[in-house]
Amino acid sequence: MDIKFIKREELQEKPDQKKLGFGKYFADYMFTMDYDEGIGWHDATIRPYGPIEMNPATVVLHYAQETFEGLKAYRRADGQIQLFRPEMNARRMINSNERLCMATIPEDMFIEAVNALVKAEEDWVPSEPETSLYIRPFAFACESSLGVHKSKAYKFVIILSPVGAYYAEGLAPVKIMVEDEYVRAVQGGTGFTKCGGNYAGSIIGQVKAEKYGCSQVLWLDGRERKYVEEVGAMNIMFKIDGKVYTAATVGTVLPGVTRRSCIELLKDWGY
Repeated sequence: MDIKFIKREELQEKPDQKKLGFGKYFADYMFTMDYDEGIGWHDATIRPYGPIEMNPATVVLHYAQETFEGLKAYRRADGQIQLFRPEMNARRMINSNERLCMATIPEDMFIEAVNALVKAEEDWVPSEPETSLYIRPFAFACESSLGVHKSKAYKFVIILSPVGAYYAEGLAPVKIMVEDEYVRAVQGGTGFTKCGGNYAGSIIGQVKAEKYGCSQVLWLDGRERKYVEEVGAMNIMFKIDGKVYTAATVGTVLPGVTRRSCIELLKDWGY
């Protein structure tokens, strides 16, 4: 791609790497690219991080036609920067966009955009133990129309955030609540996609969990409420009699990149 670069007048002061938390700070630049039916993707730009202006009738605000991804860049011991299987995130986003009838971002274009932005912001990749640069690509319908139909225009954006541990407990065990009233996903729905609607519907479970002093929700199947599916922001696996078990990705479980990598390794090791 021919990626345009718009320079920021003044760079921000970097946050304390020992107190990053998760998703609280954002790098100086972001990537944006537009899609119009009949034209395709165009105007790839790395620009100063800032607000996105939207018409009040923008489709995503009314019908939630949007998807997103999440991956990380790591600072290695030798100072070099490394990504973890970004092609898998690109392919998952293609599947998510197809399910929501959105324009897809080709795998090579997705990876090129991620690499270009991370390279431009390499100073934002932290070096403290258990820290990384969180990469959030997302796409949304930006046609201005109140009719219920797939949009003819989309925007693809990538933002960056230096982060520490997701949970306040860090890598220590966390308490999990089993949710047997509400469900996260059902067969034929969007459970396998990474779209905001899935998360919006799951917040009620998270609120309940927090009342019981738990950090996350363990979701059960949508039909019988007795089969384990997944945990809100984690993967769950059980080791029973030397074998590892986890729910199959048959339309209701998000096919996580870390999840898949762990399963591949476990199969290689005979589990």
